[in-house]
Amino acid sequence: MISYDVIVIGGGHAGCEAALAAARMGCRTALVTLDLDKVALMPCNPAIGGVGKGHIVREIDALGGEMAKCIDRTGIQFRVLNASKGPAVRGSRAQADKHLYKQEMRRVLESQPGLDLLQEEADELVIEDRCIRGVVTAGGRELKAGAVVITTGTFLNGVVHVGLTHRPAGRADEKPSTRLSRSFLAAGFRVGRLKTGTPPRLLAGSIDFSRCQVQAGDALPKPFSFATERIDRPQVPCHLTATTEQTRRVIQDNLHLSPLYSGVIESIGPRYCPSIEDKVVKFPDKVSHNIFLEPEGLSTDWIYPNGISTSLAEEVQRQVVRSIPGLEEARIVQPGYAVEYDFVPPTQLHPTLETKLVAGLFHAGQINGTSGYEEAAGQGLMSGINAALKVQKRPPLVLTRMEGYIGVLIDDLVTKGTEEPYRMFTSRAEYRLILREDNADQRLMVRGHALGLVSDEAHARCVEKYRSVEREIGRLKATRVLPSPGDLERLSTMGIMELRSPTTLEGLLKRPEVTYDRLAQAFNGDCAVQELVAEQVEIQVKYDGFIARQNQMVARQKKLEGVVIPPDFVYAGVPGLSREVVQKLEEVRPATLGQAARISGVTPSAVALLMVLIEGRRPAADGERQAARA
Repeated sequence: MISYDVIVIGGGHAGCEAALAAARMGCRTALVTLDLDKVALMPCNPAIGGVGKGHIVREIDALGGEMAKCIDRTGIQFRVLNASKGPAVRGSRAQADKHLYKQEMRRVLESQPGLDLLQEEADELVIEDRCIRGVVTAGGRELKAGAVVITTGTFLNGVVHVGLTHRPAGRADEKPSTRLSRSFLAAGFRVGRLKTGTPPRLLAGSIDFSRCQVQAGDALPKPFSFATERIDRPQVPCHLTATTEQTRRVIQDNLHLSPLYSGVIESIGPRYCPSIEDKVVKFPDKVSHNIFLEPEGLSTDWIYPNGISTSLAEEVQRQVVRSIPGLEEARIVQPGYAVEYDFVPPTQLHPTLETKLVAGLFHAGQINGTSGYEEAAGQGLMSGINAALKVQKRPPLVLTRMEGYIGVLIDDLVTKGTEEPYRMFTSRAEYRLILREDNADQRLMVRGHALGLVSDEAHARCVEKYRSVEREIGRLKATRVLPSPGDLERLSTMGIMELRSPTTLEGLLKRPEVTYDRLAQAFNGDCAVQELVAEQVEIQVKYDGFIARQNQMVARQKKLEGVVIPPDFVYAGVPGLSREVVQKLEEVRPATLGQAARISGVTPSAVALLMVLIEGRRPAADGERQAARA
């Protein structure tokens, strides 16, 4: 028997972050995975980030995770999505060289002190007195641990579908994990079933790119990691095409061969990344659907056609592909498929991602019902951190909805659960103006530093950056601009032809047409600061009023989050609580009054009643009542 502090099962994006976090925090850690050549594999879209997802990647970086650094070293096209919109909804995205990405992540894993990589199948959980004790591998070896993190992706009882044929598999031709699901059932967990899918891969040399629209990356690629100074890797274009009326006819004529519409697949797939069959059926009036042709790397000629995820029969897939402009002669090198897999509904978790039924057992990634590499990595990081903190007998780390998108993600999962693969969007965050990509370091780096995941040097740079922002904003507030000939001449270069009364540089920067760069140029470089500092100055000045209002909302919400509900609180029999409310509260077992208020079906009056009871059955103060009603 070999003893570890933390064992991580699964080598996907969640598993990599969990294992690295635990090892970097000083725990002897093992990463157990079926195939070490597949760690950090991108089995679907070869990209990192996007709107909402990019926020998570930046937060992972601020906390000391690895995903942002890895994509900066291996990305082949970088773009900021929604660049013309406000800073709250901008999202960084990078096309990855999928082979380089997994090679780089494996290099990082292998060079991490205190981390063992084990190419084995975890077969059974060892549980005693509702506490995790370790795992048993398929070879019969027992690995002992104080905490275990499960990040099995789509491998739990995975079944792959192509047309009306199906086979046991976690993805493509990789064998699934079948016996591990039995451990969850034996321990009393509820287990559900979900579905996801992927499009066929195409041979680049068989595509007529001249018939497609070029989609170039940004001229000046913006890094994901706060530690990366610049992106100096070769950048490649993607291309855009679209489905046609012929595409729709092919699919409609062959729906009887689709496992989705013939009853073979009964589980629910991702709402926001539907198959091309779903698009045709659910949007019958829409003739054309965009297809992005994305290269999978610099050293491969495989193309990922983003937008035609499918599980149709292989011959039908060929007809679908060849009905699309530019793809008339395209060759399929790997057919698309759907995969069904087990997941454990996440309302069975604490906000730390530790299970409620088994102490020391943590879940992260698709086992919790999420989709996407970024959502998985964020959960993996938090589960690895909390697993390490548990074995070290230190207080756990819980990020609230007011602190980060990772907090929003986990709170949604453990409070509301999910019946379909969960995907992050900026619209899920109530406080998105203060949870921007650009200030993730300000919000979270102090946490990563306290955990030992962020170096003293990186933390010091962050502190100095925001001190510079404060100094510059102070200078803008103090510098007056007068309606004098000299100042008016400077203002004219920014298109401001008159100034009726004195103002400040801060007042000028609040105007929509004035940017920090133009202000600096107009005033002879007096305002010039580093680019990252200038970005923060401009955002904080222009959105000052909106940010202040969101901070007030956060302050009110914190009052509710500060009211802790005792773990053994008995809801049944409380006068005034309906049977439905009691049932929902008993199922979720919210940790705070704020979490209770977010449970669907729990009314404001129920929250107010709970506050009175929790505070010792005394009448709630006016401020508490107002907070409860909010």
